Amino acid sequence: MKKSYFRPVIDAMAGYVPGEQPKIDKLIKVNTNENPYPPAPGVFDTLHAFAANKLRLYPQPTADIARETIATLHGVDIDNVIAANGSDDTLNIAIRSFCGPGLPLACFNPSYSLYPVLAQMQEAPIIRINLAEGFRMPSDAAEQAAPANLLIITRPNAPTGNAFPMAEVRALIENFDGVVLVDEAYADFSDDNCMDLVREYDNLIVSRTMSKSYSLAGIRFGYAVACPELIEGMMKVKDSYNVDMLTQYIVRAALSDQEYLDKTRSIILATRARMEKELAKLGFTYVPSQTNFLFAAPPDNDGKRFFDVLRENAILVRYFPGEVTGRYVRISVGSDAEIDKLLEVAARLYG
Repeated sequence: MKKSYFRPVIDAMAGYVPGEQPKIDKLIKVNTNENPYPPAPGVFDTLHAFAANKLRLYPQPTADIARETIATLHGVDIDNVIAANGSDDTLNIAIRSFCGPGLPLACFNPSYSLYPVLAQMQEAPIIRINLAEGFRMPSDAAEQAAPANLLIITRPNAPTGNAFPMAEVRALIENFDGVVLVDEAYADFSDDNCMDLVREYDNLIVSRTMSKSYSLAGIRFGYAVACPELIEGMMKVKDSYNVDMLTQYIVRAALSDQEYLDKTRSIILATRARMEKELAKLGFTYVPSQTNFLFAAPPDNDGKRFFDVLRENAILVRYFPGEVTGRYVRISVGSDAEIDKLLEVAARLYG
């Protein structure tokens, strides 16, 4: 057996598995919560106007072009904002900043499976807090998380799609003696969000992404808002040039067109509501969603079977094996035409 040069923790761990990106002709791809509609028109104007000769220069290292726009959007100062190469980069920066041997990470289960992987890389202990029935936050969450230095709350949660009540989130922030990161990747589809709480709590970080609601998964941009002291420390940890020059200008264009965001969000929410209604007629159950996806269980509670049948029909959704999650599939809200085809297959199978 060949010698391994890796740290023991790397040899022992399993890496994160992203959503499948297959090469299948005429595939309906509703497995990774991508937005079915194009980004704001200003994004295309930016791409057309961008001077290619700028690319020989390094980007502004703290992405101030984007951070200034974000600060204005949320009514905070630029010192409250850090920019990142997608929200996964934000999570990586936070876990590298606050977790390590003897400094555990706490997160809910089920939730985004990248969190434990990032913690393992830092050799940080992981405290998994199982959600209560109905994927609710357990009443003793603060007690379970107490040994941790960083607690991540995914709100709305993934893969379930529900949003924990704001009062419970507030109580958890107030009763946890560490840093709380609220991962709001899907906040633009939710009835409310935690961004305003940053002004109240100096142990709170709120993370956002441009991948979902802004149709910019391909450029990999995320950001976080927190008190200046937390941002200053996290700035020490990020890569020097973690956001490229073109992305900074694209982000400014996209965030500056909130009217377009409202338009596409309304279409997605209407499609989600229609999908909920039609699946319910077929006997599906689902978790009330505050996202651009639906966590739905077919009438026979066999999520794997439904996943396989959809795949046979060139429709790709996400399946999460497990005693609890295995009943469900996660269906991203695609275009109306894409969802119509998914409903046709469901009706043939369960109608």
